Amino acid sequence: MTAAHPVQGTLDDLGTPLADVTFVVVDLETTGASPKDAAITEIGAVKVRGGVELGDLATLVDPGGPIPPFITALTGITQQMVTAAPRIGQVLPAFLEFAHGCVLVAHNARFDVGFLKAACAEHGYEWPDFPVVDTVDLARRTLTRDEVPNCKLETLARHFRTPVQPNHRALADARATVDVLHGLIERLGSFGVSSLEELRSFAKAPTPEQRRKRYLADDVPSAPGVYLFENADGEVLYVGKSGDLRSRVRSYFTGSETRWRAREMVGLAERVRTVVCATGLEAEVRELRLIAQHKPRYNRRSKFPERAVWLKLTVEPFPRLSIVHECRDDGASYLGPLSSRRQAEEARAALHEAVPLRQCTQRLTLTLIDKGKARTCALADLGRCGAPCEGRETPEHYDAHTAAARRVIEGDARPVVAAARTRIDRLSAELRYEEAAAQRDRLAAFVRAAARGQRLTALARLPQLVAARPAPGGGWELSVVRYGRLAAAGTVPPRAHPRPYVDALIATAETVLPGGPPGAIPAGAVTAGAGAEEMECVLRWLDTPGVRLVEIDGDWTCPVHGAEGLRRWLDHALERARDAVEPEDRGVSRPLR
Repeated sequence: MTAAHPVQGTLDDLGTPLADVTFVVVDLETTGASPKDAAITEIGAVKVRGGVELGDLATLVDPGGPIPPFITALTGITQQMVTAAPRIGQVLPAFLEFAHGCVLVAHNARFDVGFLKAACAEHGYEWPDFPVVDTVDLARRTLTRDEVPNCKLETLARHFRTPVQPNHRALADARATVDVLHGLIERLGSFGVSSLEELRSFAKAPTPEQRRKRYLADDVPSAPGVYLFENADGEVLYVGKSGDLRSRVRSYFTGSETRWRAREMVGLAERVRTVVCATGLEAEVRELRLIAQHKPRYNRRSKFPERAVWLKLTVEPFPRLSIVHECRDDGASYLGPLSSRRQAEEARAALHEAVPLRQCTQRLTLTLIDKGKARTCALADLGRCGAPCEGRETPEHYDAHTAAARRVIEGDARPVVAAARTRIDRLSAELRYEEAAAQRDRLAAFVRAAARGQRLTALARLPQLVAARPAPGGGWELSVVRYGRLAAAGTVPPRAHPRPYVDALIATAETVLPGGPPGAIPAGAVTAGAGAEEMECVLRWLDTPGVRLVEIDGDWTCPVHGAEGLRRWLDHALERARDAVEPEDRGVSRPLR
């Protein structure tokens, strides 16, 4: 048997040299973040090869619907600018022809390619199998945090000193991305990247630090639960959850993990601690609790549940609506929790439309009013306030407004809805559509906040609720909820009688004391009630198909005239209003019907 002669490889075996690759760098402007509920407003693309520009393509696109005001403020693209522009179905053939046979490049390519694929699917065009290069992935792999604080296009353009600065217009951003791409390719030469194949694989390859620390996942079990990355000092860097801990933790040490912060966190981590959970709900709840407890630097959400925003009907001689960050058991009525101060202000404005409470921030007392030292405002002259500060409204008469506001907050949202609809109809009849849309947004903020609060209130009042859900592999998942807090979780094996397991779980469940206002963050004892996010996790689990109530102690109800039913009506009305916008009236909001 003779030995095979060595064969010298050809240049083709080394891949396609980057100097011979034709790149089409594309950027889109859109009306939103998702192709499901947003559309393209502008396409910009630049074709380059070997550092030389071969051509460009740029056009505005009629999105077929209104452009949100914040998008106009960000991009400068107005409704009038796209009125005569072609629709995306007319633009796609030109773009596909322009990019034919090329490699697509985009900054955050998942966003731009996602919109283009969705547009092709909607209009019956087959999406070509373009090779795609994402400059975000390349930057995360090539540059360090010492060089650039983040991988935003504006930051990279400043770092590489591009001649064209990005300005949220498609062609300018595409030209800036071209220069960023060339700067990154120049840096990649030091890594030995010289072909297209090497370029595409480089961004997905794990870093040396990721490869070195793969051993941290060796002892992680294949079970649902929570994982905690810790540094050498025992500081918790990151908390996450998964249905399969081993698979999820191992992914942090592979090329599939391209997030910059995650790679940086892996570089600092020295151990991974896991908490195996009986069910997915238990894992979700434990994750929330651990994030709130440790406040890991690499977690971005749920770190500060105590920062929830509430709308409070104060306890004083002439109560008013105040936005607060702390919910106390002080006899006041609270609406919330709300997601932001802006939402709280919108909800407060909607309630003021229905109930003429004073809107000043001073603390009014009868002594202050009798001495004539109370500050006055112009709202009384506008008919928006009874002017108790001037003595025009007695405490007894003002108490009627307070009682009405308390009824609205605690269960009867009809006065707010009626006042808002009356005002929306009047503004629409006067063709003041922008003001009508603002009034609609206020109503939406109030209804959603009230519905959220009432759902949490109903759950938080229950001393105990036991529920079961079919488990994926057979059997049942069990949950014991006390005053809104998950007190215990377990499973029932397939074909086993559930009663003994239910009794054992109840007997060993955590003792939970009634907390303060529903959803408030307890001060001190961890066994006092539950936070709003935890209760919402429980409610989502209870709303899933197949859930059965095993035992319930107390009444689990929402107010008859509460906001929950109105929330569904409002969402449906808003959807119909969006669908009713005609091409010649884009940007004009319709009244609620």
